[in-house]
Amino acid sequence: MKLSDQQLERYARHIVLKEIGGAGQARLAQAHVLLVGAGGIGCPAIQYLAAAGVGRLTVIDDDQVSLSNLQRQVLFGTDDIGRNKVDVASEAAGRINPDIDLVAINQRLTATSGASLLDGVDVVLDGCDNFMTRLIVNDLCHAAKVPLVSSAIGQFHGQIGTYRGWEDGKPCYRCFVGDAHDPDDCDSCSEVGVLGAMVGLMGSFAAMEAIRVITGFGDDPAGKLHIIDGLAPSMRTIRLPKDPGCSTCGAP
Repeated sequence: MKLSDQQLERYARHIVLKEIGGAGQARLAQAHVLLVGAGGIGCPAIQYLAAAGVGRLTVIDDDQVSLSNLQRQVLFGTDDIGRNKVDVASEAAGRINPDIDLVAINQRLTATSGASLLDGVDVVLDGCDNFMTRLIVNDLCHAAKVPLVSSAIGQFHGQIGTYRGWEDGKPCYRCFVGDAHDPDDCDSCSEVGVLGAMVGLMGSFAAMEAIRVITGFGDDPAGKLHIIDGLAPSMRTIRLPKDPGCSTCGAP
């Protein structure tokens, strides 16, 4: 793919990076990223992926903008309250970069509806807020052999990992959390709170990892979990083992 003169100027700061260059920028322009959730993590991820020139962004979310979202979900403003998040996100991405194509899907992802969404997708970025959906996304990515970038936050803490569980020695997300569930007494952000800037940090980090998957810059992130403590502040990285008993990627 040949970049236009306008694109060469727009993405110049990427192109001069030897780890990305013109070839990497062309891969971004041809890439398709599926984002699950247009909330706290999804908002900054959409901004940076659009700005980076990712050719197609598909965003799935069935929620509407509420006043309490505005403390951390930076794509939305007061006038957007009551509107579908994916519609507002689509308009915002278009303002950031007319090169990209954003497909807005105003529905909740399910195991049935999600399978077709992965056709032609290069990487999935999951920023949803419940284990049930996260495990559905993991299983869909594993079946389709699509890399998964999964980011989560709570209060002053965040974690992020990239998963390719179909490869030897590489874990999937279920290897990490097991057959997790969402108990009735599970704390939510509305009850325990979350620092808005921490959400922005993790969403931006997730966008960087999706760009890493597409362009291949730096070290292979698969099987590593990055844990950020905003109170300290500190970050540590641990290696996740593959669970041989995992019901998604374990030995048959």
